Amino acid sequence: MGRFTNPRDLYFGEGARHEVKNLKGERAVIVTGGGSMRRGGFLQDVENDLKEAGFEVKLIEGVESDPSVETVMNGAAVMSEFQPDWIIALGGGSPIDAAKAMWIKYEYPETTFEDMCKVFGLPKLRTKAHFCAISSTSGTATEVTAFSIITDYAKGIKFPIADFEITPDVAIVDPELTYTMPAKLCAHTGMDALTHSIEAYVSTAGSAYTDANALYAMREIVEWLPKSYQGDKEARQHMHDAQCIAGIAFSSGLLGIVHSMAHKTGAAFTGDHIIHGCANAMYLGKVIQFNAKDARAKSRYAYIASEVFHLAGETEDELVAALVQMIRDLNDKIDIPQGIKNYGKGGVKADESIIDYAEFEEKKSRIAVDAIGDACTGSNPRIPTPEEMEKLLECVYNDVDVDF
Repeated sequence: MGRFTNPRDLYFGEGARHEVKNLKGERAVIVTGGGSMRRGGFLQDVENDLKEAGFEVKLIEGVESDPSVETVMNGAAVMSEFQPDWIIALGGGSPIDAAKAMWIKYEYPETTFEDMCKVFGLPKLRTKAHFCAISSTSGTATEVTAFSIITDYAKGIKFPIADFEITPDVAIVDPELTYTMPAKLCAHTGMDALTHSIEAYVSTAGSAYTDANALYAMREIVEWLPKSYQGDKEARQHMHDAQCIAGIAFSSGLLGIVHSMAHKTGAAFTGDHIIHGCANAMYLGKVIQFNAKDARAKSRYAYIASEVFHLAGETEDELVAALVQMIRDLNDKIDIPQGIKNYGKGGVKADESIIDYAEFEEKKSRIAVDAIGDACTGSNPRIPTPEEMEKLLECVYNDVDVDF
């Protein structure tokens, strides 16, 4: 038996953020990030609309990129004191993911972070509050998903929280929030969305319901991402919808080892974080080559190449190779490095990586084991051995083809 779960309501289009004025309740907490939503006036819009609807409003601002366990616990403590009946998460993936984890701790104060990370093991939520997510970036789609990513900095690991209980009640996809998104963020989040759609389509947990969304989303993303990167407003609108549709696909269809590796390499090195969307962009082609040893996955990759992107190729092998090259070409168009060896600070191309190769070599065995244990690995078409995962990590560092 399969399952397909979405928010109860999804509002989309310019101005959709104002739908919060139709929520019913008494107290609302708004969780947001580093200030872009305030500078753009969007935080004020949402706060004023909630007050117009009769809510008392409390703000939790300053959620960092790659939110920490400490941020989650501090936010939950604020909620415990204020007792909101609505949690409004406003911004990119980081504040929305943090707010989801705060929500769990608020409803169940005795819950530990380790308890949260038990895959599909959460208790029933909505005993105290409902959840509304308003996304400002076009990639994570956490506004419609059953997932949250929180970083344990003491361990240097990003942990996915996975449970349909944290699927928001209301999702708002308003492209106006994306019009001032920096080009680099547009590139990284866009490739995150493309990875979502492709991984969902080959996932062993996929279905006809998720396939339809995945195929539509990947076509839209490849067409509109380069234009969105250049700042085109129409393209930003298409991308904001497409990334959400990709999220609908992977929330129920799940993901694979591109994300497993991105989660476990993201905070592993002293040089700097490897930005999540950039990691996915660098790793995606390598994982396609690895997964294509599985007959079903190869057939699906070939279908993407021939029927979605109309790439040239007479055989499945040729079509898979064409798909990998298309992803490389897309990375080049939006200035993303092809491997960790060229990963510069902030995810830009560089002649010398900020991720030291000696440190990478020292940590890759542990990272391989952690990646295999990630929540996303179980639905990957091929489950790598620790030795295979180490070899795969070597390929993504050095940007060499995968042939095992």
